[in-house]
Amino acid sequence: MKREEIIEKLKEILVQADERMSDAIRNCELDSDLRTDLGLTSVGMLYTVIVIEETFGIRFENVGMNDFATLGDVVGL
Repeated sequence: MKREEIIEKLKEILVQADERMSDAIRNCELDSDLRTDLGLTSVGMLYTVIVIEETFGIRFENVGMNDFATLGDVVGL
């Protein structure tokens, strides 16, 4: 899967986590902060991590919520 496809899929997952912020999420950049720019709560972050693991068939080991500050951080992990 290409990097652009991964980013678009992540945006879809983030919209599912908080549909109220869908416009901000769809227009966000890699440096957009998940909490302050996109309004993701701790529950939204947990949901996002679970869905990312299921969608991409990966497991995050030794990764905390603070490791996901921006969309770019998620792509980089």
